[in-house]
Amino acid sequence: MRVLHYPEFDRLEVRDLDVTSPRPDEVRVRVAACGLCGSELESFKNRSPRRPPPLVMGHEFCGVVEQVGSEVRQWKPGARIVSNSLVPCGQCVRCQRGDTHLCAHRQIFGMHRPGAFAEFVNVPARCLIPWPENLPAEAAALAEPLANGIHIVNLTQHLPAATALVIGAGPIGLFCQQALQVLRGSRVFVADLSPDRLAVAKKLGAAGVIHSREQDPAKVMLELTGGEGADLVVDAVGASATKRGSLEALRPGGAAVWIGLHENPLTFDSYAITLPEKQVLGTYAAKIEELQQALELMASGKVDALSWVQRFPLEESVPAFRRMLAAKGSDLKAVICP
Repeated sequence: MRVLHYPEFDRLEVRDLDVTSPRPDEVRVRVAACGLCGSELESFKNRSPRRPPPLVMGHEFCGVVEQVGSEVRQWKPGARIVSNSLVPCGQCVRCQRGDTHLCAHRQIFGMHRPGAFAEFVNVPARCLIPWPENLPAEAAALAEPLANGIHIVNLTQHLPAATALVIGAGPIGLFCQQALQVLRGSRVFVADLSPDRLAVAKKLGAAGVIHSREQDPAKVMLELTGGEGADLVVDAVGASATKRGSLEALRPGGAAVWIGLHENPLTFDSYAITLPEKQVLGTYAAKIEELQQALELMASGKVDALSWVQRFPLEESVPAFRRMLAAKGSDLKAVICP
């Protein structure tokens, strides 16, 4: 089968690999589409030890069941499916309490097991949900990043979210924006360094956009809210500066949610959290029922996962990867379609 292979640091190539048979609890999926995630771009760019080569990456995918393992009963060849990005064990204390996304032994496609930048990938049957008939492949593949935005909505249901700020208008930021607009009715402001990305955020319904090269997002949010700050701030960048900025833009009693993974070390004023009773939540993944909700929102037309996404065949996946790394103009999100 043809794959986008990451054979060693700083190198990508399209090549042939052998197809492996699914295990008894798995199905072999013929991949229809797989989104290129910012975490994969960062891993490649920074030689991350979290994704050591040789590896086939890709964890945002949909496809068609081609072969089922001997123990699989709920899926048949020809079924259209969307996969979770991670494989929970189902047995640990976290899985048993319902936090399958936090599984102590979770495996992530394209990290701990072969990913879906390939013609075929083997997937445990418990990770699959139906792919709606009216949803194009390049949208269905993006259920996982949208589910991350839905998960943030669910994490913060205990707080008002009339006014929200999303820092970073990349794919995760844009999906968080739309999830907050649709599910919480929030007035969402979006900050980014790129005018092109801010134009997309505006098109998707942002109440306002903030060009971070020219304006301090925290100061803008304080001005817009009479000095209070936003109810909720999502940092979809993950740089030290944006994490600190998320706290500065936040009202007393509000919540900052950190989903970006750009930088790890951070120093900040802890009193500025303790005294105004601000909350900081980290989040990384989503539950499978949130993937299901993501598919429903896209299939109903409430969330736009198509107008700002670019489709590439597998044979053009190396230049697509390089283009998304450069992130110029409208190069915002690539979906690889084997």
